[in-house]
Amino acid sequence: MAGPRPSAELVAFQRRLGHQFADPALLIRALTHSSLSSPTRPDNQRLEFLGDRVLGLTIAEALFHHDRGATEGQLAPRLNALVRGETCAEIAREIGLGEVMKLGRSEMLTGGRRKEAVLGDAMEAVLAAVYVDAGFDAARALILRLWGDRIKGAEAASHNPKTVLQEWAQAKGMTPPRYEITDRSGPDHAPQFRITVTLDDGRSAEAAGTGTKRSIEQLAAQAMLDALDAGA
Repeated sequence: MAGPRPSAELVAFQRRLGHQFADPALLIRALTHSSLSSPTRPDNQRLEFLGDRVLGLTIAEALFHHDRGATEGQLAPRLNALVRGETCAEIAREIGLGEVMKLGRSEMLTGGRRKEAVLGDAMEAVLAAVYVDAGFDAARALILRLWGDRIKGAEAASHNPKTVLQEWAQAKGMTPPRYEITDRSGPDHAPQFRITVTLDDGRSAEAAGTGTKRSIEQLAAQAMLDALDAGA
């Protein structure tokens, strides 16, 4: 199916992505947020659904072959660390995906190009678009290149404060900890966050610093774990 002629920014994005679409309409759909969708402009949610599965299978296979001695119990948290929305959003930022997202006005005004959920979902949609455009082998090769060293470091990534805190909360019958940005400042290339993490029982801890939202959430989770240890 012939697609619309891609803009210069989409041509540049395809170079950063490492895949030139035979059907550019697939890429446009993958980048279209629901805030801009219409009967004639479908959003990326169906592609996101498919991309999640393509990503999961590719990463599961890579982990299976990377550490042949790992048990299912060891592989599962590594898989979760690599396919979660935060990781997808990190990779989306690395390739400048937010710059080419197609958002409605309200979503743009609320910082949609920086939101982890928006970026993570769009990253999965782009992976699905590559799969539909060129097949599984092309999508698999792209994922392995973009995720790269993260696969080798998956064991360490799976043992992070956020994961430990979530597992602690679940063991206590609580819902997952809630993370809230209470302050954001600084330029887009070096944002500063203050983040509070709160448990079901009302206990909270906070952390602040320069870096990604996820990195400051990790610090907040560690602060909560330290407080829990101190009160044990």
